[in-house]
Amino acid sequence: MEPLETERLSLRPLALEDAPFILGLLNEPSFLEYIGDKGVRDLESARTYLLAGPLDSYARHGHGLLHVGHRESGTSIGICGLLRRPGVLEDPDIGFALLPAWWGSGYAFEAAAACMAWGHGKLGLNRILGVTKPHNGPSISLLERLGLHREGFASLYEGEPPDLLFARNYA
Repeated sequence: MEPLETERLSLRPLALEDAPFILGLLNEPSFLEYIGDKGVRDLESARTYLLAGPLDSYARHGHGLLHVGHRESGTSIGICGLLRRPGVLEDPDIGFALLPAWWGSGYAFEAAAACMAWGHGKLGLNRILGVTKPHNGPSISLLERLGLHREGFASLYEGEPPDLLFARNYA
């Protein structure tokens, strides 16, 4: 997984050293509400999440969630990347989550646009999906700004209500 850079952001593969940041991000009330509870409650479970999630995805698929850092300050502000959900979605989907202090300044769009451009340009993906809760207006707007269009609904997790499904076709 190669690092990506934008005008204001640096995106790099996550590492076990990011466990403290991941612990905080995954327990933000907004993350819990809009993305879900990943059961990460301590540093050990944050390391387990990293190993079983992003680090495994890099090894299996050559991509996954990336650490998003502010280039000027070096501050960790979120995660963003392309996810594979075999058996659930046919194509990769763009995922993103920023700490609330960094919302509203275009950082999520900047990170997601860079990941999608990399996925299409370097990985040759001709279709990228987006999934979000029906009540998550900011994420819906962001997916639409990224050029994704509503396609219907998708159930990512058994027993949970379906999410909105978006897609962008490059071909």
